[in-house]
Amino acid sequence: MSDRTNEKIAVLGLGYVGLPLALALGRAGMRVVGFDTNPRLVDALRAGRDPNAEVAERSILESKAAFSCAANDLSDSTVFIIAVPTPINDAKSPDLGPIRGACASIGPHLKAGDLVILESTVYPGVTEEVCGPDLAAASGLTAGRDFKLAYSPERVNPGDAEHSLETVVKVISAQDDETLDRVEAIYAPIVKAGLHRASSIKTAEAAKVIENTQRDLNIALVNEFALIFSRMGLDTLEVLEAAGTKWNFLPFRPGLVGGHCIGVDPYYLTYRAEQLGYHPEVILAGRRINDHMGHHIAQETVKAMLARGVNPSGARVLVMGFAFKENCADIRNTRVADIVDELKSFSADVDIWDPWVDADELKAEYGVETVAMPENGAYDAVIVAVAHSQFRELGAAGIRALGKPGALLYDIKGVLAKSDSDLRL
Repeated sequence: MSDRTNEKIAVLGLGYVGLPLALALGRAGMRVVGFDTNPRLVDALRAGRDPNAEVAERSILESKAAFSCAANDLSDSTVFIIAVPTPINDAKSPDLGPIRGACASIGPHLKAGDLVILESTVYPGVTEEVCGPDLAAASGLTAGRDFKLAYSPERVNPGDAEHSLETVVKVISAQDDETLDRVEAIYAPIVKAGLHRASSIKTAEAAKVIENTQRDLNIALVNEFALIFSRMGLDTLEVLEAAGTKWNFLPFRPGLVGGHCIGVDPYYLTYRAEQLGYHPEVILAGRRINDHMGHHIAQETVKAMLARGVNPSGARVLVMGFAFKENCADIRNTRVADIVDELKSFSADVDIWDPWVDADELKAEYGVETVAMPENGAYDAVIVAVAHSQFRELGAAGIRALGKPGALLYDIKGVLAKSDSDLRL
């Protein structure tokens, strides 16, 4: 393994992936600058505050990592790690804008002998066929000769303290064995679970993109079970519990599939497949099912209200939770938005309550507002959309108290016992 103690590492992107990485590298004694184009984020981190509430103030303040939004602070770096989002556009095609923007920031500061590592989820080929040429054009250097490329996909799970950067095996790859040794020397001190050396960059890129595609399809299958069983009058969770007594039955549950990974990554793979002339039927079918679930939940809610003699037009509905998963502030690609939009299409009056999310960010991104605390006894229907710990602590009585007498309670996430809710997914 190479000795890279003299490296100066720049981590570009200080969100759920980049921030823990920069802090871990700093704790390991490496010289690190965390770079982000958002000055408000950089100011918050310098004050010890993570807007995503994933990292404690003490961890930030005690770190030796510096934070900057000034591109000049990249100039003396020898390693550049790109950890920016890879979203999709309205046509559900990959949006490589953030990655290409990071390459544009790195280019003027790239020197012979430097290393660029991509951590963002991409389709096979992006590191060498997109980043390489972009960096070469911006620097006047030649990829693979003057500077080297590597890929080490992130495996961050927001809101999950157990599976962290340090405790999950990390895949690494590079253009050649010497560069791979260099990459290993950077990550080995911080990833206690160990490293997996992939044979090529494209292999590592493909491995990452199928990790979440597999999960997406498994969830799509149980979501389709739920759609079928709802027509049969069966409780899906009870069926899954019974089936789960078989030793090899996989423990997936139905639900909303949002966020920056599972609901997005499959489109990177399908995009590349279609470029190569193959139409991926199974993957896209799973995506259609999962993208439909929010509308299905809202329509079930409306039908149940009508069955109780409640006109959905003007009815007050409380949606508990807007983040894409429990105990997390991340609202990227949240499918709870589909529930809200569909309810509003029936002219329902919808309130959103989520103690985790930033109200200003929610307003800017989705054009909706949250209530600081819902009014007891005010709602015709209550939908538990996200299993935040605050909601679990309320219990059935506390959640029921938010609705009018006889109000509909739809527990999407199985927070309550079956007997305590009117509808479950």
